[in-house]
Amino acid sequence: MIRLLNDHRELSILLLTLLLFGGLALLRPEFAGLDSVSLIFKNALILMVVAAGATVVILTRGIDVSLGSILGLSAVSLGLLLQRGLGLEVALPLTLLVGLAAGFLNGLIVTQLQVPPIVATLGTLGIYRGLTLILTQGKWIENLPDNVKRLAQPGLLGLPPVVWLAVVTLVGLALFLRSTAAGRAMYATGDNPAGAELLGIRPRRVQIAAFSLAGLCAAVAGIIFTAQIGFIPSQAGTGIELRAIAASVIGGISLLGGVGTVLGAVLGAFFLTSVDSFLVFLKVPAYWNDMVAGLILLVVLVIDARIRERVMQGLRLERYRRAHEERAQSSLPTVKERQL
Repeated sequence: MIRLLNDHRELSILLLTLLLFGGLALLRPEFAGLDSVSLIFKNALILMVVAAGATVVILTRGIDVSLGSILGLSAVSLGLLLQRGLGLEVALPLTLLVGLAAGFLNGLIVTQLQVPPIVATLGTLGIYRGLTLILTQGKWIENLPDNVKRLAQPGLLGLPPVVWLAVVTLVGLALFLRSTAAGRAMYATGDNPAGAELLGIRPRRVQIAAFSLAGLCAAVAGIIFTAQIGFIPSQAGTGIELRAIAASVIGGISLLGGVGTVLGAVLGAFFLTSVDSFLVFLKVPAYWNDMVAGLILLVVLVIDARIRERVMQGLRLERYRRAHEERAQSSLPTVKERQL
């Protein structure tokens, strides 16, 4: 069982989520239905997309703490473009371009200037947040056109367009990482950068691509945020980067790089949002959310470390047993030697 959980890291967070729903069913059965699952899923959309972007960077041994500010900058860009009369067909691609450019700049700073990822993205976090405040002059962007708000209303198969946008983004990213050479290069770069270079992979280009994809995901999250909220606060996206990284780690993505999936990040984001929602259902004051989420993250990491330790211990014992058996077999005399 422990080996299975280690090989399929998403299973552990899935089991924890089911246990969480089981506990809620016992305490407040009226909230443990499909309606609650649907509500939590919609609330988790933004975090899922940002966590997926954070996962791509972590897979290459990087980290991006500027994703929340890229989300805010993208949302503000969308709001300003719409207020200037541009249609959605023009404003949405330009918004995605803003996120892509911000992520690309992060990648350039990390790879070309050799600045550690956390330091580089801490710097750009301030730059992007400052740029957002300059553009909005510290004010909220309101009175957005109705067409952007309709993106959060039911559409094809009863699902809002922003849900389809999130699903397409997450599935596309998962397929990219799993089924393309460029995606596998990201795993190889995170697992062993020197070895990846020997295989012909250029780690710097891979890292730039990873940061760019993360910026693009943050821009998608900014579009979802704008459609769901209907207005844009000047502090949009503040703090979500840390929750996204936490969701990725809870979902089994290794901070050492090379291990993890988009599915794990999505499940981690759903789990964290479920915790927040359950606290609301149980009428726990909102200021407990961060502390409870932090405690859960700590417990999950400790359990994960114990599982890894048990698995490694089991693998060492298995290797020792095989080596002992091979040594014993080689020391036995053959039939011919006995006859002599």
